[in-house]
Amino acid sequence: MSSPNLFVHLRLHSAYSLAEGTFQIGDLIGAVSALEQPAVAVTDTFNTFAALEFSDKAASKGIQPIIGAQITLADGDDTAARGEVVVLVQNETGWLNLSRLISGALLASEDVPSVTVDQLRAHHDGLILLTGGAAKGFVAGAVADGQLPLAKSRLSQLNEMMPGRVYVEIQRHGTAREHASEQALINLAYELDVPLVATNDCYFANPDMAPAHEVLLCISQGMTLAQDDRRRETDHHYLKSASEMAVLFSDLPEALDNTVVIARRCAFKVASKDPILPAFPVPDGVTEADHLRDEAVKGLKKRFASPGFEEIAGNPEQEKIYFDRLEFELGIINQMGFPGYFLIVADFIGWSKDNGIPVGPGRGSGAGSLVGYALGITDLDPIRWGLLFERFLNPERVSMPDFDIDFCQDRRDEVITYVQQSSLSGPCRRVPPCVISGG
Repeated sequence: MSSPNLFVHLRLHSAYSLAEGTFQIGDLIGAVSALEQPAVAVTDTFNTFAALEFSDKAASKGIQPIIGAQITLADGDDTAARGEVVVLVQNETGWLNLSRLISGALLASEDVPSVTVDQLRAHHDGLILLTGGAAKGFVAGAVADGQLPLAKSRLSQLNEMMPGRVYVEIQRHGTAREHASEQALINLAYELDVPLVATNDCYFANPDMAPAHEVLLCISQGMTLAQDDRRRETDHHYLKSASEMAVLFSDLPEALDNTVVIARRCAFKVASKDPILPAFPVPDGVTEADHLRDEAVKGLKKRFASPGFEEIAGNPEQEKIYFDRLEFELGIINQMGFPGYFLIVADFIGWSKDNGIPVGPGRGSGAGSLVGYALGITDLDPIRWGLLFERFLNPERVSMPDFDIDFCQDRRDEVITYVQQSSLSGPCRRVPPCVISGG
C-alpha cells in the first residue's frame, strides 16, 4: 500500500467555480495544511480566476500550487459528443496554452463553451490531461454509457497526441456509474498502457457541508430540492485526507502514487507583478509630471470660471486653498509615480464626454481627488464636500489608484473600443487600471 502521506488532490472546485464550488482560497489552503498534504490543484470549471490568489497563498504556506481547469472537450462538431477533462499546467508554456484554450472557447461560445480535440492538439504543450470521471468524463463517461469502442478511440487519440501526459482518472464517490464502469476503464488503461490516477472531485471541505452544497447546486440550476432531475453530488465530494484515499484505493496503489508523480511534474505558479504604467505621450522636452501639473492647473482655472464658483473665483484666499490642495496632491501623485495614470484616465473620459457618452460624476475614494476633479475625471468638488485625498492615494499605503467610473451602458462598448484602439497607437497606449461599469 502507498504511504498514507503520499497523496495530492488534483481535482478541486473553488468558489471561483461560481454556484458550484464552495472553497474560499484561504480556507482551502488552511484545510490542505491541516491535512499535511504537500500540494493541491485548483481546477475550476472553464476558468483560472483563482490562479494568482491561489499561487500566492499556497506558496506562502509552503504548499505547492497546481494550476489547472476542468474543461469540456468536444469530439468533432457534434454537441452531444462532449465530455469533461481536467488539464493541469506544468510550466509557463502550459499556462499560456491553457489561457488560449479557455479564452478561445469562451469567446467563440454562445452557449456551453467547449474545446475541440483539434484545438487541444494545437495547444497541448506544457499540459497534463486527466480523462474525467464516470459522470461526464470524456473517456470514462463513454465507458459508463456502454460505448467502449468510442472510449478506446478517444483515449488512443489523446495518448497519441500527448504521449506520457495523459492519465486515466479513477474516481470512487460511490455512484452506480463508477461501480459499473470501473473495471472496464482500468482494463482499457492497461490495454493502451496509459497510467491511472486517483482523484476525488472536491466541491466542499467536509461531509457536513454536503446539504448546503446541494442547495447551492439547486440555486445554480434554478431548481428545488424536491425535483429529481437536478444535478447533485454525493457526500463524498469533499477534501479527503491522504489516509482516507489510501484506504479507498488500497487495491490501486499506483493510482495514488501517480498523484505525487503528477505534482512533481507541475512546476508553475502565477507570479505577482507590480503594475507597469505606460508612458503617456507629452510634448517634447516635457515630463509627464510637468504635463499633469499644466493640465491640472488649466482644468482648475476652468472650474473657477464655471457656475457655482462665483464666491471663489477672483478671491485670492479662497483660490489659494484650492491651489495648495492641488500642489499637495500633485506632489503625492508624482512621488508615487502615477502622473501617467491620471493623464490616461482623463484622456478617455474626456473623449467620452466630447462624443456625448454620459459619464458618472464619480464615486468611491477617487472623488476625494482635486486633481481628478480639475482634469474632469470626476465632477465632485472634494473641498466643498470635505472629501479626503488620502483615502484615494496615500504614500503610507502603497497601492495603485483606482477610479470607479460609470458609463452609459448603451454606449459603454464605444469607450472600451476607444481604449483598445488607443492602446495600439495613442494617445493612451495601454488600458489603465480602473473600473469601468455600466450606469
